[in-house]
Formats: sequence, structure tokens, C-alpha cells
Amino acid sequence: MRLPTLPPLPGRLSRTVQLAYTTARLFKQNGLSNHAAATAFYFLLSATPLLLLLSYALQLIGRLAENSVPATILMAALYEQMQLDILTELGFIPRQTQLAAGGVGLVTLLLSSRGLVKTMQGAFHIIFPARIKRNFIVSWILPFVILPLLFALMGGAALTQVILGFLKQNAFIGTGNAQVLQALNSLFGYAMVWALLFAAYWRLPRPRPRASVAARFALGASISLALLFTLFSAFFKVENYMSLYGALGGVVFVLMGAFFAFLLLYMWAQALYAYGKADVTALEKLFLSGSHQGTNKLEGYVFGDSHALLEKFGQVHPAGHVLIKEGDDSRDAFFLVSGDAAVYKDFPGGRRRLNELQEGQLFGEMAYLLSERRTASVIAESEATVLVLPPAMLEELMRHSAPLSRRIIDTLCQRLERMNLAGPG
Repeated sequence: MRLPTLPPLPGRLSRTVQLAYTTARLFKQNGLSNHAAATAFYFLLSATPLLLLLSYALQLIGRLAENSVPATILMAALYEQMQLDILTELGFIPRQTQLAAGGVGLVTLLLSSRGLVKTMQGAFHIIFPARIKRNFIVSWILPFVILPLLFALMGGAALTQVILGFLKQNAFIGTGNAQVLQALNSLFGYAMVWALLFAAYWRLPRPRPRASVAARFALGASISLALLFTLFSAFFKVENYMSLYGALGGVVFVLMGAFFAFLLLYMWAQALYAYGKADVTALEKLFLSGSHQGTNKLEGYVFGDSHALLEKFGQVHPAGHVLIKEGDDSRDAFFLVSGDAAVYKDFPGGRRRLNELQEGQLFGEMAYLLSERRTASVIAESEATVLVLPPAMLEELMRHSAPLSRRIIDTLCQRLERMNLAGPG
């Protein structure tokens, strides 16, 4: 078994690096940046009718403001905190809106909602490949509900934050009370984002991950999004894009922000998938480490530490221990990490030694693949450390790795050929 040139990374750091490497490789392989761009486009389509509906709300509040002090405060807060006068001057929010246009905006919002959700479902289907088909009715109804509900919740939180900021700035309420209310409202907003991400990471994958795992990855995605928007607001200014693109600068600004946000969302989803396949990926790299197929020096370094695999699948046996007994109906496969073992078969004339097993060799998989009893015995000739893989893990490995499947098939062909040559003659 070929060892990596550099020393392996220790313990938990090794698992973290393996997860990051696998996530980056799968992210690029699945072309998720293209899916993020498509999702951002549908998000922009959804934002357009929202601005139209916002103009309706502003006109309604404007009429109410003529005879209502609270409506006047709300109108002033919206314009001051959200700079709606600038959006109106630039043409993002029309000054006058007809009822028909509002109806078109609502229909556009529903259709773009379906496009956005379907695009996200398609990306998750690529990230979490599965043969399970989704319910037809749910797949059609859910997109028409989820985005308007999402925007309503986020809009309510943003509106509350705007009003509180305006009231504090104009001394309508005490500064301390306003700060506490704003902090609670911000916490509610972050909790809502986390809940939505948790629902997506837990319910969209097939098969579903454990709820606790999905919750941790949703928390990581929420924190990443918060950092993204903080950095985006600090280093990217909408005025710069407007100076370059004119009125379209705001559209470009929103599109870029949405693109990076969905990049993060899909990256954490891909990390969730990689986390669920951590053992499979590490076993694949370990099994292929002695060949030139499917591995490279970087992967040899990243996946060089096998302590986690030994803790989960490892067994140590003394010399003379029978690892596999001929005629047994067990289905486990074995990987020889260290030590010596040999293959024996019973013939009418007595037991005959057929072959020696070397470190880094997979054996015992024939019984599972051919659905038959053990055709030979394997006995440890010195203290041997082996990984014992149940049939489900071997099946997952072969489904996950084409190079490993080809190697197993080649090994089986060679083994059958040797057994035929070593017949009872």
C-alpha cells in the first residue's frame, strides 16, 4: 500500500480537511455555481413583482397617512430607512400603479416562486442523488406557497426593524428599549432564516439526514450568510453599480448578492452530503491508494489518516485466527490494513494453500457479490489488522466509486482464474 509522502493530518483536523476537500470537489463536479446563477435569476424575477406590490402598499399607506398619525410615522419610516424615494426616482418603484398591473405582479410572483423552488429542488436532486420520486401534487402546490410566505415573513421582520430604527432615531421611544427590541427582532430574523434552511436541509435530501446533523449545517449556513451580507454591505456599494450601469446597477447589485447567497446555500448542502458520505469517501481513497486509478498525491495526504476508519470498522486478530471459513454464509468484506494472511481451500486430497494476501488488499467480497457461501478460507498468519465492512457499506462503496467497482471486478476475475487453475488435479 503506497503511503503519502507527507505525514497524515491528526484526528479531528483530518476529518475536517477531508470534508472540505470532498465538498469542494463535488461542488465543482456538480456545477453548482451554474445552479446558483439560475436560482439568483429566478429570485430577481420574484423581487420585481414584489416592488410592484410594495408600491401598492405605499399608495395605501399614503392615503391612510392623510388621517392617521401611525400611518404617517410608518410612511416616513419606510422612506427614510429604506431610501424608497431614491428607488422611486430611479424607476424601481412606479409612482402610479394600476390594478391590472398589480394583478400581473401577483401572478408573476407566483410563477417565479414556482421557478425558484423548482430550481432549488433540481440543485438538491443533483447534490443528493436519489431514485425516489417526489409527490406530484406537493411538487406543484409547494412552490406557489413557499416563496410568498417566505417574503411575507422576511418583509414583516424587515418592516419591524425599520420602524424601530425610525422610532429610536426620532426619540419616540427610549434608546435602551429600542435597542432591546431591535436585538430581539434581529434574533427572530436569524432564527427564521435558520428554520428555513433547516427545513430545506432536512426535508429536501433523499434519503433524509438526521435532524441534529441538518440543524448544525443549517446553523453554519445561517452564520455564513450573515457574514456574507455584512461583508457585502461593507465592500460593495449600490452607488458604484449605478454609476457603471445606470438604473440597471441596482438590478446587478441584487443579482450578485443573490448569486453569492445561493452559492453558500448550495455549498453547505454539498457539505451535508459529503458529511454523510465521509466513511465511504475515506474507504474509497484507502482502497485505491495502492493503484494509479482514482487517487493523487493531494488525496493521499488528505485521506492519509485512517484512525477514524479503524475505530469504526477495525479489528485486530492473532496469528492462526480464521477470518473467513469456507462454506460459511457470512457476507462481510475485509480489507487487510497490516499483517499477513493466506487463502486456503479444501480438496479431496486435503487443504491446499492458494494465495497470500498483501497489505492494502480487499478480500471476502465474492460471497456478497455472487450471493453464495464462502468458497475458501482466509487465515491470519501473523497478527492482522483488518477493516470489516458489512454488505450495505460494500454496496454503497461500489455505487459511489466507479474506479473501485472496476478494481473489484478485475480482482474477482483474476481470483476465479487462479481457482480454476488450482483445481483438484
